[in-house]
Amino acid sequence: MSKRDYYEVLGVNKNTSKDELKKAYRKLAMKYHPDRNPDDQAASEKFKELSEAYEILSDDQKRQAYDQFGHDGVNPSFSNAQGAAEGFSDIFGDIFSDIFGGSSRTRSRSQRGADLSYSVEVSLEDAVKGTSINLDIPSSERCSGTWHRCNHCNGTGVIRMQQGFFSMQQTCPHCRGEGEIHDPNCSICGGAGFIKKNKTLSVKIPEGVDTGDRIRLSGEGDSGKHGNGDLYIQVDVQRHKIFERDGKHLYCEVPINYADAVLGGDIEVPTLDGKVKIKIPEGTQSHKLFRLNGKGIKPLRGGSKGDILVRVLVEIPVKLNKEQAALLRKFKESLSSSENTPMKNTWLKSAKEFLKGF
Repeated sequence: MSKRDYYEVLGVNKNTSKDELKKAYRKLAMKYHPDRNPDDQAASEKFKELSEAYEILSDDQKRQAYDQFGHDGVNPSFSNAQGAAEGFSDIFGDIFSDIFGGSSRTRSRSQRGADLSYSVEVSLEDAVKGTSINLDIPSSERCSGTWHRCNHCNGTGVIRMQQGFFSMQQTCPHCRGEGEIHDPNCSICGGAGFIKKNKTLSVKIPEGVDTGDRIRLSGEGDSGKHGNGDLYIQVDVQRHKIFERDGKHLYCEVPINYADAVLGGDIEVPTLDGKVKIKIPEGTQSHKLFRLNGKGIKPLRGGSKGDILVRVLVEIPVKLNKEQAALLRKFKESLSSSENTPMKNTWLKSAKEFLKGF
């Protein structure tokens, strides 16, 4: 089955900025996150598709390759995970390399180890305050056994093809740009040239990180003849039981009882640093929004700290006993529609005016 266009997956156009791309991904990722859609295979597949699209389009080099060559441009079999576009530059980018002597840079890149990508989930608390975590990362290490110079490329890592005036070159398919071929009878790696291993890394999760952010660990990818690739840690912030995040702000809903809404009072609300008190004014209506300045998130890339926005929900009492019901009836009889229920009075007037036309 052919893959959908990455821009279509994220609902953006090709001119979308990186900030707009991130916002689009965050919004959809929250909607289709597995924690919000348990046992929903379709949502899980959608989330994977979104993550794949964002991983490509948020990387400038991969995005450029995708824009030019489509899905083939970011296919590991074409790019060998070296920034996606390099597989094509090996063939076309250095077409004048014999004249201008520009082949060593490309060859050095092709002999560098592959980049690795790893996803990690963190709690909202750890994302806001920062933390350090230990990860077991599967990778490969260049075998220390015997290596022989590749006879096909004479150890250069590239094969050159002359066509008249032009000289083209491509990565040697026999040694994959290494310039060397490993002993096929090696007792250490069985001739593979690389040994699979797990390594434990301590990764610092910076303060203010959000879903879709990536942490680059230089040199922690697979090993190659001319150095290791990089390791990219993609962050996914878990859904919180109380708060919902929007950039640097946090939202939460707090139920209050009917009496406190009518008479006013103090209520305790949670923050990531503990509880604080909010004064509820007399006559507070349901869904009224209160703002706790500076109680939100410090942005990863600098700026002022966000706020916590608290939406109160007036809870109507249920299962009243006889005494409570009698008191409420008496209270209802004492109400004046013009003074005690101004919203209802205004609505009735508007409805009456509207119904005159029928």
